[in-house]
Amino acid sequence: MSGPSLHRVVDETGVVIGEHDLTDDELVDLFRAMVAARAYDTKASAMQRQGRLATYAPFTGQEAAQIGSAAALQNTDWMVATYRDAAAMWYHGYPWLNLMLGRTGDERGGQAPAGVNVLPPSITVGGHMIHAVGISWASKIRHEPSVAITYFGDGATSEGDFHEAMNFAGVYRTPTVFLCQNNGWAISLPFDRQTAAATIAQKADGYGMGGVRVDGNDVIAVHQVTRRAVAAARRGDGPTLIEAVTYRVGPHTTADDDSRYRSAEDVDDWRRRDPISRMRAVLQAGDLWSQQWEDEIATTEAAAVEAAVGEAEATPPLSAEGIFDAMFSTLPAHLEAQRAMAQRRAGDS
Repeated sequence: MSGPSLHRVVDETGVVIGEHDLTDDELVDLFRAMVAARAYDTKASAMQRQGRLATYAPFTGQEAAQIGSAAALQNTDWMVATYRDAAAMWYHGYPWLNLMLGRTGDERGGQAPAGVNVLPPSITVGGHMIHAVGISWASKIRHEPSVAITYFGDGATSEGDFHEAMNFAGVYRTPTVFLCQNNGWAISLPFDRQTAAATIAQKADGYGMGGVRVDGNDVIAVHQVTRRAVAAARRGDGPTLIEAVTYRVGPHTTADDDSRYRSAEDVDDWRRRDPISRMRAVLQAGDLWSQQWEDEIATTEAAAVEAAVGEAEATPPLSAEGIFDAMFSTLPAHLEAQRAMAQRRAGDS
């Protein structure tokens, strides 16, 4: 069984080969957002090597899969993502500052601003998908029009949580969009050893939902299929599984040596399919791009990232007792005792 065909609007050289209805302003916005996302990823990777961040999971090469899908959401929709999905989270309103704080180990980075329907990034592989289904089920019970989208990699589809989330969503027809960024590798495990199925998208058949396979480096195509899936969920037609075929150009994390399990030639081949370069070609063909304009937006977006870094590093450290303040509205007695102990020890020091 070969599974669904790969949906594509723009080929690998940047030539538009399919239909779309995005305006020039929307195309420009998608490009600008991908440039911003790469500025963040480049900065965070450099900061980790300088010892200024904890282990970091880069996402260069996956900007189209994240930005294209996030752009299909409404502000009232929910996003439940992973440690590699900073671009999607940021586009849906989660500030660079919070993402930076979280990477420095400051728990305050996990507190989304009011009105931003984004959960903190999940480190546990696969477990967060269940949260997305719960959120969307609650929306259905309350007759609210919001949809929940959850992001995960191909490796997470081997977790039991993936089965439980997909099965529940299928049975209860929750307004959930499952977006798998199939980036070819689950740390060092290649996709062809991850599953016996030809595609991730065809797994949707077993759960009674629609499955779509899309070129994850084609931001227009990703936006198109996600918008359709979100619309279907919103009108009560149930969940959709989207497989965005992309590639993890960098290592799994900054603690990983990817040269031990894959060839430089393979990585270079995928670099030539870069999603930003592809979208740049689309804009050029429509007289919407110039080098000066791109340089200006790259400078502007990099400055925004630098400002977030400066603010994060200037934020006073969280007090020892402050770690107890972000979970419960009323602290349980055993944690209240621990908080008092932390206060006493802080006073003694």
